[in-house]
Amino acid sequence: MTLVWIVLATVAGGLLSVTIAASLTVAMLGRIVRGMVSLSAGVLLGTALLHVLPEAFESSAGARELFLTLLAGLLFFWLLEKAELYRHAHHHEGDGHHHHHHFDAEQAGRGGYSVLVGDSIHNFCDGVIIAAAFLADVKLGFVTALAIVAHEIPQEVGDYMVLINAGFSRRRALLFNALSGLAAVLGGILGYFIVGPWEDLFPYLLVVASSSFIYVAVADLLPQLQQRLSLRDTAVQVGWLAAGLLIVVAVTGLLHGHAH
Repeated sequence: MTLVWIVLATVAGGLLSVTIAASLTVAMLGRIVRGMVSLSAGVLLGTALLHVLPEAFESSAGARELFLTLLAGLLFFWLLEKAELYRHAHHHEGDGHHHHHHFDAEQAGRGGYSVLVGDSIHNFCDGVIIAAAFLADVKLGFVTALAIVAHEIPQEVGDYMVLINAGFSRRRALLFNALSGLAAVLGGILGYFIVGPWEDLFPYLLVVASSSFIYVAVADLLPQLQQRLSLRDTAVQVGWLAAGLLIVVAVTGLLHGHAH
């Protein structure tokens, strides 16, 4: 049954993002991405700091070793992004981020399909993280999957918009995005069979998952929210971020409630 949950969770993020991208206009997608960036920052930080890390530190693993793993994880994802293998595309032409014109066409065109390669590697890592979380504890798996789905929707929609701006047809962009989403399913299935026998590694894998969430939130999402905005727009951003934190608290409370 655990494998079924892993497959369903890894499929969910890709399907949701592709469905949303297929059903909305580019202008509407731009507005959704802005709100979803704030929401997913709250969900990622809440999941990492309020749920996944405490779970890892409650294990028998040493605190020093876990903090060292957290540091190594943050540096690893930083290096992966420098190599353009862990991209986060939440921007689009005219999104107010002040990129030069045709920025997205250059981003998508540079290095051929580097956007899709990076996205596939990112999704594969997410799949392994979801598998490790479900194997450690089913409740933890649900919360971790929620964080990844919340992040995947703006990321996949952003990638879709980058490809559209680069000249891809809607159908082709959606197809390639859906295919890159399958990498998460592959990561989840491989994670289930490879990680399963190594139960002692779970606390460390949970810390790696947290380092991924924290890195994405702090290095990518929060800087995008640091523009000069009106008081009203700032309040909206803070509201979306707070909503992300509240979702994590609510889901965690609900799952613990069902456990008792």
